[in-house]
Amino acid sequence: MTSLSYDIKDKLKNLNIFEKIIAVNVIIFFASWLIAVVLKIPRESTLTWLELPKDFLDFIVQPWSIISYGFLHYRPFHLLFNMIVLYFVSRTMVNLFPRNQSLSIYFLGIIAGGLAYVSVYNIMPEHLSSKVGSLVGASAGVNALLIFICAYMPYRETQFFAIKIKLWHIGLAIVVIDFVGLFGINQGGKVAHLGGSLLGYLYATQLLKGKDIGKSFGEFIDRISSFFKQKPTLKTVHKNKKKPFAGHNKEQFSEFNNQKKIDLILDKISKSGYDSLTKEEKAFLFKAGKD
Repeated sequence: MTSLSYDIKDKLKNLNIFEKIIAVNVIIFFASWLIAVVLKIPRESTLTWLELPKDFLDFIVQPWSIISYGFLHYRPFHLLFNMIVLYFVSRTMVNLFPRNQSLSIYFLGIIAGGLAYVSVYNIMPEHLSSKVGSLVGASAGVNALLIFICAYMPYRETQFFAIKIKLWHIGLAIVVIDFVGLFGINQGGKVAHLGGSLLGYLYATQLLKGKDIGKSFGEFIDRISSFFKQKPTLKTVHKNKKKPFAGHNKEQFSEFNNQKKIDLILDKISKSGYDSLTKEEKAFLFKAGKD
């Protein structure tokens, strides 16, 4: 039993950041189910303080919901679909792009989807939005990642059964399906999907121009994560000063070189596709995604 607990802890420790996000989504789903069973109340009434309300004044009272709604699912198939897509998309993201950049796209997609949802339903006449409930689900963030990849590497091909499809075809299909869905029963969800998709598209097109629009948000994520990191208890008495390289120490110089190499490889992917990379370049990207 002790060995098993160590194995579980080791596996959890080695999860990448998106796998941890998936785990949190699953835990919250089962927590809402357990609360509903114990208190004998409907699932939709268990964790309402995590939902994003459509009314602007209600949103002001619980501003955290602009992100927390992305961790809440009530229907099992809603959770299953979002987490499966997130798992496979995130594997591509962490192998090709820096961790903070991938996280920025995901969470900014959730925020953009939430803002689009609140904005639309505070502009629409009340009789058209009276049947729309609060917003839940990670779909806006998932869409942001999907559309980002499709827009950043539009001509890369992927296999769909026996057919090869370019990524921009997949991105276009996602947007069209969500737009058609605006006339269906899940209008609120589709508005959020389109908000996330727009964020992913803008992020990709700006990044291709050399501008990272989520850089500040990524730095904010860094500050939060560093707050929770365990600080070392041992103090180093003697420190060896490292000689600077062009005003930077060895670690900074090495990080700069690695980032430049990543940028060149990503540029090669956007022009010629992932399959044009050498084994060394693929291995380098895989290692960079794990760091």
